[in-house]
Amino acid sequence: MLLTDSHTHLYAEEFDTDRDELLEKAVQSGVGYFCMPNIDSTSVHSMLSLEKRYPGRCFAMMGLHPCSVKENFREELNTVESWFMRRKFIAVGEIGLDLYWDKTFVREQEEAFLFQAALADRYRVPLVIHSRESFDRIADLLQSHPKLPPQGIFHCFTGTAAQAKRAIDLGFYLGIGGVLTFKNSGLDSVITDIPLERLVLETDAPYLAPAPYRGKRNIPEYLRLIAEKIASVKNVSIDLVSEVTTANAVQLFGLAPINP
Repeated sequence: MLLTDSHTHLYAEEFDTDRDELLEKAVQSGVGYFCMPNIDSTSVHSMLSLEKRYPGRCFAMMGLHPCSVKENFREELNTVESWFMRRKFIAVGEIGLDLYWDKTFVREQEEAFLFQAALADRYRVPLVIHSRESFDRIADLLQSHPKLPPQGIFHCFTGTAAQAKRAIDLGFYLGIGGVLTFKNSGLDSVITDIPLERLVLETDAPYLAPAPYRGKRNIPEYLRLIAEKIASVKNVSIDLVSEVTTANAVQLFGLAPINP
């Protein structure tokens, strides 16, 4: 069994005391790939350092998180662009809109999103999209400014069945994480009829730990709990969930095979 964590902040300071131990435990539990979205200029060094320490397992993205879009967002976008000019990344991410925490910079978030979507087209890499309380607006932007393939992932998807269909119609995968295990989340009924071929797994560690660890620090090892829940919801084996979702992520991100 080979699982892929399509979205983990394993480089975050919450893991500074036991990062290597947690990564090794995750590998032992079946997690083979760790895909890491960037936040802003302050997170780049730690992310790239971890990628360098675990080549072939940890893979970096580059982007500006919508919650980091402030007065200096154009300077931050210049940093994102300059990194793409220097080296390859598996995706532009984590980008998008966040209308939950603060709506002060909504216009700037939209400008940043479109700028980075254009970067993804230029470098022919997918998008990893943060869409908290903003799915419909992002989908509208994507339809108004169509993205070239490869498309990407709606990270931490928690929307309706209609929104799931809209994301898939736009060519995107749905990133499914710990929310699926939450009581009364309703996400289980949403994904029941969505083919595994349109899903990828994620932890979003250290955030959104699955039940029974909800509210605690999320760790990569918990990815298996999400895979088990999907297997239960769809009445298939965890091996099939692992095989298909990993194939989805490997194809989307262009990940190299892991040597035995």
